[in-house]
Amino acid sequence: MKPAFGTLRICEDAAALTRAGADYVCARAAASTGQPIIALSGGNTPKPLYELLAEEPLRSRLPWDRVQWILGDERFVPPSDPASNFGMARAAFLSRVPVPPANVHPVETEGVTLDEAAERYEAMLKGLYGADTLDPARPLLELTLLGLGDDGHTASLIPGQPVLQEKTRWVAPVPKGREEERITLTYPALNSSAVVAFLVSGDAKRAILDKILSGDANFPAAHVRPVGEVIWFVDRAAAGRWA
Repeated sequence: MKPAFGTLRICEDAAALTRAGADYVCARAAASTGQPIIALSGGNTPKPLYELLAEEPLRSRLPWDRVQWILGDERFVPPSDPASNFGMARAAFLSRVPVPPANVHPVETEGVTLDEAAERYEAMLKGLYGADTLDPARPLLELTLLGLGDDGHTASLIPGQPVLQEKTRWVAPVPKGREEERITLTYPALNSSAVVAFLVSGDAKRAILDKILSGDANFPAAHVRPVGEVIWFVDRAAAGRWA
């Protein structure tokens, strides 16, 4: 079977998915030129992947001096909060590797309002990109890692929220829809990716993944259609009949 969009890469189990994803991040970064931007996902699935990036042999292969690390979304909590995506990424690998501090871009979540945090993160991205308007021929993001929620959300593009209709902003606040306020890259920013890699693991994701791969467009993740390509890294438990 062929997915409604993207390329499906079936991994035997969660550990194999972690290895495949980490190898891909490393290879993509190493093959890139200039200062590629990689957008990180939160959640449980990417954490062991990040930990592998800080271990040999991948640690020595990654061009830490060139890659710019950003967040696809963030909860509006301090970095020390267990719910912080940046806090997780920092503990998993960013604090354990020779990455220049200037190459790491957390969302400001203290001393600013939610709207100010979104505006500042967008301004930072425009500075990295070197322009205020996205050019389809020059993707903003070299690689974007995304997860898939049970309700079909990805990043913090949450079902029923106004952020799904955003057409111009690169970063937007998401004040409702979850227990904590959030900030997320919007469709315009996510779709300005050379590669979007979805990481999907576990049988709890089987039903929603099947719907999206089958072409059901009633979920936020189904509308991530980058100028580049989509790769689904999926373990057999999540893949179900697609395996």
